[in-house]
Amino acid sequence: MQLTSEIVAKANRPVVDSGPTPGFVPMTDGDYEALADDLLEGRASDGPVWVFAYGSLLWKPAFEVAEERYAIAPGWHRAFRLRLTRWRGTPECPGLMLVLDRGGQCKGMVQRLPEPNGRDALIALLRREVSSPATTNKPRWIAVNVAGVRVQALAFCADRAGLAYTGYQPIETVAGVLATAAGHLGSCAEYLYRTVEGLEQRGIRDHRLWLLQAMVAQRILASNQQQIGSV
Repeated sequence: MQLTSEIVAKANRPVVDSGPTPGFVPMTDGDYEALADDLLEGRASDGPVWVFAYGSLLWKPAFEVAEERYAIAPGWHRAFRLRLTRWRGTPECPGLMLVLDRGGQCKGMVQRLPEPNGRDALIALLRREVSSPATTNKPRWIAVNVAGVRVQALAFCADRAGLAYTGYQPIETVAGVLATAAGHLGSCAEYLYRTVEGLEQRGIRDHRLWLLQAMVAQRILASNQQQIGSV
């Protein structure tokens, strides 16, 4: 893995939180509770509640994970198509975050919500992943394969009509964004590094992310050399 914590540190920089964009409508406590209840009522069957983790949930779970299993989500793939102007980006230098989009398949993990406080854990998850009723990162139930068994899992998927959805971008464009964008929560390079590391620790190799980490590492080092040379 070419992208290391030392290289990521070169991309990190202090950024002041500029706050929400004008016109932003936040979720309320009631919104989170209603959304959690709607999702739980919309399940196809009773039993354990599973969440499909494919990005930051792998290395920073939003709740105490009761159990984790390897899973494949057919018909979906992870891609950097969620535009960020906050958190790991700014309005002047927007970042990108992973989201599930249609097509292909995605290898990840399913995380089981704890019992008996599954609703509270779900609300905590929604608070982290959903900031507005108009979110582009939509929670929905999808079918995943776990050891050959079809399981229903909650996943955060792209709303292609959402304002933050970028659509397909060439890998060179994505690498350029990930190598330079940062916000008050950290850099996009750090997000990529931790995600690839989390996947590798579980024996999952995502070909596109593996290419991206090498490209981002090269761009950060080249930019650092240019800065040194200009001093």
